[in-house]
Amino acid sequence: MKNSIMCGPTLLAPQIAARPGMANAGDMKARQQAMWASGDFAVIGTTLQIVGEELCEAMDLRSGLRVLDVAAGNGTTALAAARRWCDVTASDYVPALLERARERAAAERLPLTIEIADAEALPFADESFDAVTSTFGAMFTPDHEKPAKEMMRVCREGGKIGLANWTPAGFIGELFKAVGRYLPPPAGMKSPALWGTKDHILELFGHGASCKTQVKNFMFRYRSDEHWLTTFKAFYGPILKAYENLDEETGRALTGDIKALIKWFNLAHDGTMVVPAEYLQVVIEKPEFSKEI
Repeated sequence: MKNSIMCGPTLLAPQIAARPGMANAGDMKARQQAMWASGDFAVIGTTLQIVGEELCEAMDLRSGLRVLDVAAGNGTTALAAARRWCDVTASDYVPALLERARERAAAERLPLTIEIADAEALPFADESFDAVTSTFGAMFTPDHEKPAKEMMRVCREGGKIGLANWTPAGFIGELFKAVGRYLPPPAGMKSPALWGTKDHILELFGHGASCKTQVKNFMFRYRSDEHWLTTFKAFYGPILKAYENLDEETGRALTGDIKALIKWFNLAHDGTMVVPAEYLQVVIEKPEFSKEI
């Protein structure tokens, strides 16, 4: 594996509080990496598997295709592509998460290549892949334009880019806002939820590309709101770090806001939690430039 850096795997990057004198984007990225490496995101990531399966179906991935999964985490979409007999490389900047992806692939007897990589500077040649995917991953990079350009660069002409991004108005988008009230994001940092809007996707990937989007819901199914919160505080780096940076009284206030948010979205009336989390499924086809002439 090459020793480089990349974006975090999923949900809530905006609550990395900017400390006084934060020097540059490299410093911010290093702090993001440490955040995603805390806890054990794989516990959360395994519950998201259906999103990767549905994305691969929407992309119509065929056997033998070369697929790169960017910000792969513990392999949600990489494994879905491998189950379709694609030649898959899973990349992320958290080595421990890639090891979880490797373990899952080994358990299922699926071939999988893993590589530490920076989504903003992918270590692959131009047009190296037939398809590139990112599930709740590239959306959390500090610079939105760089990973979009990199994914387009490493995808061949006529190839596909598939994304799953939380929307601003859904449960996770509202969760971003709730946490941000207590730990504002660094000045000038764009909201990752912008990736959940078609207009922003078109700005990033170009209006010349074919782009199909569909608003979908992932269902968070837990024993209760307390079960969800306990799980995320223990295993989900952004929530874990948020509470670590709040005093006891402010932490209680955040807990109250999160439980109120869950109650607002919860479809269950039996004490359990069934919360739909809206996301945008995106399938982009990179233009074949010879056909544009």
